[in-house]
Amino acid sequence: MKQNDDVGRNFVINKEPDVASATQVTRIIAKDLGFSTVMQMMIATTVSELATNIVKYADKGYITIGCIRQMQQLGIEVIAEDRGPGIPDRVKALSDNISTGNSLGLGLPGVRRMMDEFLMDSSEGYGTKIVTRKWKPF
Repeated sequence: MKQNDDVGRNFVINKEPDVASATQVTRIIAKDLGFSTVMQMMIATTVSELATNIVKYADKGYITIGCIRQMQQLGIEVIAEDRGPGIPDRVKALSDNISTGNSLGLGLPGVRRMMDEFLMDSSEGYGTKIVTRKWKPF
C-alpha cells in the first residue's frame, strides 16, 4: 500500500508564472528526494506540461506534488486537476502529434512516457484529473 509522506506542495495554476513556479519547486523537491538530474528534469517537465495544459484549456486548476512510498521504494506523485471542459477523446489526446490547441501534440504522450505510472480521468464538462508517479530506482 502506498502512503504519502509529509513532503509535498499544492499549487494553484491559472497563469504562466504559476507554471514556472510549480516547475521550479518540483525540481527542488525531486532533488531533495535524491532523484538523479535526468529524473529531476523528467519530473519537472511533467509538471510544466500538465500545468501548461491547465492554463491553456481549463483556465484554472491545481497541481499537487507529494512524496510517496511503496514498501521500501520512494517516489514522487504529481496530480493535476481542473474543472475545465474535459477531454472528449482520451485515446486521441494520448496519441503523438495530435493536438486540439495548435501545438506539436507531444505533451500528454510525453508525460506518459516519462513517468512510471500514468492515470487519467476526464469527463466532458466536468474536468480532468491526471495522476502520475515516478519511482526512484533502488
